[in-house]
Amino acid sequence: MRKIIFLDIDGVLNSDFWNEKHSDKISDGILIDQEKIWLLAQLVEKTKAEIVLHSGWRFRFEDSGAPLCREAEKLVDLLADSGLKISGMTPDLTTEEIRRTRKFSLVKADEILLWLKIHPAISGWVVLDDLMLSHETVIRHQVRPDHTIGLTREDIMEAERILEQDSQ
Repeated sequence: MRKIIFLDIDGVLNSDFWNEKHSDKISDGILIDQEKIWLLAQLVEKTKAEIVLHSGWRFRFEDSGAPLCREAEKLVDLLADSGLKISGMTPDLTTEEIRRTRKFSLVKADEILLWLKIHPAISGWVVLDDLMLSHETVIRHQVRPDHTIGLTREDIMEAERILEQDSQ
């Protein structure tokens, strides 16, 4: 049985603080805070969970998982440097209206639940997303980093607790 981390990127592996302090690097396509990846790597190592990309960043990848742009390539490289990889992506249930208004939180929970329905052999799962998702089941599995800080050690401990609780 597999454990899954549904991973959002913006507000989780980067933050408003980090983005403001590193705007020169953002313009160079380096959009991720390495310290946040190290925290994620600790969670993956301890729980043996797989990463499923659950973020608008998934549109920067082909369906096969191949990066489509420099930012996606950099993300893959940074994850790989910490022994991590993306093992899948949630399906896209967005509409033109949702994309135009950027109200992705309206469908993110449904995308996770659909992914879980398609992949039933899961023993535990957690969602790392700074947005409040709109489904009671998903909310019980969600850790919401503060988007101004990004992922913290406390968030990782909560995610580990959720993953371990599920597999008991």
